[in-house]
Amino acid sequence: MFDPTPKDAPASGFQTMARVIPYLWPPGQGWVKRRVVASLLLLVMAKVISVTTPAIYKQAVDALAGDAPDAATLLGLAAVGLTVAYGMARLLTVAFNEARDAVFVRVGQRALRQLALETFTHIHRLSLRYHITRKTGGLSRIIERGVKGVDFLLRFMLLSIGPLILELTMVSVIFAVVFGWQYAAVVVIVITIYVAFTFKVTEWRVAIRREMNAQDTDANQKAIDSLLNYETVKYFNAEGMEAARYDNAMRQYEVAAVKTGLSLAFLNLGQAFLITTGLVIVMVMAARGVQAGDLTVGDFVMVNAYMIQITMPLNFLGTVYREIRQALVDMGEMFGLLGQPAEVVDKPAAPDLAVTQGEVTFDNVRFDYDPTRPILKGVSFTVAPGQRVALVGPSGSGKSTIGRLLFRFYDVTSGAIRIDGQDLRDVTQTSIHGHIGVVPQDTVLFNDTVYYNIAYGRAGATRDDVEAAAKAARIHDFIISLPEGYETTVGERGLKLSGGEKQRVGIARTLLKNPPILILDEATSALDTQTERDIQDSLLLMGQGRSVITIAHRLSTIADADQIIVLEAGEIVEQGTHEVLLGNGGRYAAMWARQSAEEEDEAA
Repeated sequence: MFDPTPKDAPASGFQTMARVIPYLWPPGQGWVKRRVVASLLLLVMAKVISVTTPAIYKQAVDALAGDAPDAATLLGLAAVGLTVAYGMARLLTVAFNEARDAVFVRVGQRALRQLALETFTHIHRLSLRYHITRKTGGLSRIIERGVKGVDFLLRFMLLSIGPLILELTMVSVIFAVVFGWQYAAVVVIVITIYVAFTFKVTEWRVAIRREMNAQDTDANQKAIDSLLNYETVKYFNAEGMEAARYDNAMRQYEVAAVKTGLSLAFLNLGQAFLITTGLVIVMVMAARGVQAGDLTVGDFVMVNAYMIQITMPLNFLGTVYREIRQALVDMGEMFGLLGQPAEVVDKPAAPDLAVTQGEVTFDNVRFDYDPTRPILKGVSFTVAPGQRVALVGPSGSGKSTIGRLLFRFYDVTSGAIRIDGQDLRDVTQTSIHGHIGVVPQDTVLFNDTVYYNIAYGRAGATRDDVEAAAKAARIHDFIISLPEGYETTVGERGLKLSGGEKQRVGIARTLLKNPPILILDEATSALDTQTERDIQDSLLLMGQGRSVITIAHRLSTIADADQIIVLEAGEIVEQGTHEVLLGNGGRYAAMWARQSAEEEDEAA
């Protein structure tokens, strides 16, 4: 049994790293591998030049101080020449680093695009059950942070941590060879303590940062949810309540952010203490060596230059490790999302649905969203090719669930749904969706133009096709009366349009799709009586030669259906034509009498 609760468990650091590596070394893409190798070669060249720079600086200082082996010869040449060489070495270091970044940037951006696309595609594969139990604002923030984390990791893990380790190793070897093992020992011990301290404190800070992220996600979700329900907030004069909810979420974020800031200050202070202590110890040792005549002034300067040179990347190590650790947390959340299994999946090598006639069969279908609360209890009926079948009944009887099952938003618990004899579980979801058109009760539009929303019904539709669909849905005249016509933006979820206008756009979109099977889920519920009658004519015309399932509350709209199915508590209690059901004097007849009386009262 599929558990409907989203389990976006964060992946571990090693799992996350393993997921990123294929983007840096993808199989069958030689140009990516060549760029990675070239970046690494440029990196090594930059570091080799970088660690030789202090040695050149030492020679220049010794020449000026008269401590060079042949000072009379070198004084004029070395002082200027070595200074120029020192400058060139620094310039080449920067040049190789920038060349490395330029070569690698395409690799990084390609990986970022691929991962973003993979995440976006996977989310669309997840079931409707997942999306209705998920908070969109929190979901978008997880994706945003995760993609940014990948970008950071790709750039800094390969191009910063690697170079830092290489440079520290080279400097330690130079200290051991040139100055003695004591200098190298001090450097190694200080670096080891520094790294251990940085990692330990950073791990402590990760838990604090994760809590800050959770509060940030919660605050963002509340803000988006409130803005999406702007009208509801206004209707109930709830601006103050929404502001209080948001402020409470931000207050929790503030507490976590303060903890993060204080812990960062402690980390920075500890790092500065360790680095300064190591620098002082090595410089004291070098100063005593100069006083004893074992080292030259140039050696003292070189030791200082090397210590400063490794101090800067060590400080950078603290920042980079913190960011990499946080990036791993953010990416872990996103990869946890990618690990969320899809509830409805196609069978291996499943064929596409082939619709030849459009016969729809529900064979003893049982379904539940929760095992303790069954929705459909053995529903069986057939929609013959070209037949119009209406589903009626009280709220909660399972009418909309039947439409969702036919579209295969969910798989049945038992029984089977077939189209032209093909079990929906045996064919691809994409082909099912391509052959079924749905006009939902609540039409949701993209925040784009009217033209875009109608043309969404069929890729590649021409302008004439779009306008023809709009005319059939009785909305063309309204659209051309707008100042911007079909280029009018409908706003978030179509809020710039009335309920009836949105529904007509939704009908036009489905008319444009022109599918062989139609599901009309209260398709005219938001329309006035005259417009409803006009569109009913259009829907009837569109339904000719197609199998149509109409879910209706207003019985007058389905009185001419070929077959009417009355549902109650997930079971079929009556079935037949309008005249037959009225003659039976059962549930349908009672519903018809009640609605007729209500309509007469409204007319009076």
